[in-house]
Amino acid sequence: MTSFDTSPQLNAWRALLALAVVFVMLATTGWTAVRQDRGSSPLRASLSAWKDGRIGGHRLPDPQTAPARLARFFASLSAPQRTELADRYPLAVGNMNGAPVELRYRANRIALREQATIERTRMRDRRLSPAGQHEAGRRMQRFEAMSSAQRQILAFDPEGSGRAAEVFGDLGRAERISVVVPGVDTALLTFQRTQRKYSAPVGMAEALYAAEHEVSPSTRTAVIAWADYTSPAGLGIDSATAMRAEYGAVRLTALLRALPGGAPVSLFCHSYGSVVCGVAAHALPLRVTDIAVAGSPGMRVESAAQLRTSARVWAMRDADDWVQDVPYLELGGLGHGADPVSAAFGARVLSARDARGHGGYFEPGTDSLRNFAGIGTGAYLAVRCADGIGACRTGLSDATAGGRA
Repeated sequence: MTSFDTSPQLNAWRALLALAVVFVMLATTGWTAVRQDRGSSPLRASLSAWKDGRIGGHRLPDPQTAPARLARFFASLSAPQRTELADRYPLAVGNMNGAPVELRYRANRIALREQATIERTRMRDRRLSPAGQHEAGRRMQRFEAMSSAQRQILAFDPEGSGRAAEVFGDLGRAERISVVVPGVDTALLTFQRTQRKYSAPVGMAEALYAAEHEVSPSTRTAVIAWADYTSPAGLGIDSATAMRAEYGAVRLTALLRALPGGAPVSLFCHSYGSVVCGVAAHALPLRVTDIAVAGSPGMRVESAAQLRTSARVWAMRDADDWVQDVPYLELGGLGHGADPVSAAFGARVLSARDARGHGGYFEPGTDSLRNFAGIGTGAYLAVRCADGIGACRTGLSDATAGGRA
């Protein structure tokens, strides 16, 4: 589920009214209204235990240490020692940038099964309301499904509405890596969906992975469904400001700097996810060659040049996407800046034909998904431009796959 996905199509008046309401709320309650007291969490408990732990008689390194240093630490251990750490501290290892990805998958399977057991107990807890018991049952089912041996969960945090990231393909051997960054209302219970499958992070990533194989069967690709930040919930203060995006940008940059190997990386940022990508742009590692945004409310700048990134910037919007009616402005911290598909912004504007509204950019058979796959595999000459005459491909060739132009 992505940014404003459950809202009806908004017109400019309704969007302006929403911003006005935000101003009133800020004036009467202050910025502290959006802060949350998160209290204790299973992840923090696991990290605390890690900090007090030892292996082979030696203290464990600070989990906030640079990923490269943590990678060297894990490489210095024997296979049984690495497995022992995953078994003892599953949430810590499963979310640790720098830990081997296969070890993170193992650790998160353990953590998911443990959390599923907790939720199964909560289902029968009479202190909970019927609604609370029902939600516990939904979480239990989701955790059990995610703990399957066939799934590659790169990150998992059950606190609150939860966070997660999942890998499709072989991340360690990939020649091209794509990262899908979704928008608002993204949580563990909306990480994947049966109805409107391709509007949820897992469906988006699965569709992109399949489309990339279709575009370039010989290219080894991996796609990450990255919902590992706390996204805004619906249309409100959080979605109208960059506060959640700033937090998400730090997490996104940390992930990108910890990815194994040196394969080029492309970001595919939907709706509020494009705000996250815009805030992160200036700090992205050089291996990020492309940033593609779809259904964007803005990237917190007035032009692509202001993103201060050497990555190519692409943008698309379907003709039926209601986000086009949201005012493209930034005033007092509200709003997200210029329209990325406008000529003045300076992005390479792509066709999104057949995308079917705000949540349809990853639907199979659409220009939008084919274009994402072309970018993700470096097949730039295969993309379709919004103008129909190829202006978005100016200066590019498929030979630029590993570089920038």
